[in-house]
Amino acid sequence: MLSKSQARAFFLGGTGLFTAAFLALTYDSHRQVPKQTNEDKLTEEVIAGKVIWEDNNCMGCHTLFGEGAYYAPELTKVVERRGKEWIKLFLKDPQAMFPGERKMTNYNFTDQEIDEVIAFFEWCGEVDLNGFPAKPPLGRVVIAPVVQSKVKQPAIFTTKTCAGCHSVAGQGGNIGPALDTIGARLTREQVHEQIVNPRKVEAGKMQMPVIPMTPEEVNTLVDYLMNLSKG
Repeated sequence: MLSKSQARAFFLGGTGLFTAAFLALTYDSHRQVPKQTNEDKLTEEVIAGKVIWEDNNCMGCHTLFGEGAYYAPELTKVVERRGKEWIKLFLKDPQAMFPGERKMTNYNFTDQEIDEVIAFFEWCGEVDLNGFPAKPPLGRVVIAPVVQSKVKQPAIFTTKTCAGCHSVAGQGGNIGPALDTIGARLTREQVHEQIVNPRKVEAGKMQMPVIPMTPEEVNTLVDYLMNLSKG
């Protein structure tokens, strides 16, 4: 049993020790902030994007670094998940990609403002957050055999954001199914309908957006996809 003087000394000593540890850890955390947040990459474009984020109260629906509302998707790693071209298309007209579903307001951003918002998102995604946010479950993804495609990939596969969700020969996104063998699984008509009217084909299932394309672009893309399994 401790005496009063011993108990006092134990309390004061413990308080002093843990206070010193707390201050040391706080100092170390602040010392590492510039490196972990890539402070040197805070360009004028990134700062302008942050201003747009705040002026339009994007946190009223979205979360960033886990802070904000939970009505709409978390956006800390959105560039990694979707790609810049996908985000650019979506911000130009949110309703066009998800007709009758998405409730996001079209803020009519200029091309420069969209680039600034994307630059801000890209900076956010590179901040070291010790593993946050966690990787989303991808249970619905279909993994196709990875083979080297001999079919030349048209530019629209990237510019129309297909590569942001789908992969070919192991290259691309993994949000949607790999497309290496789609020509062996679906007819040309089915692939065409999947592209131009995914809401009808996948009613109640996947969330593939409607990507604005001309008839010529659709045909070019269908030709490419149908020939993949032959390549």
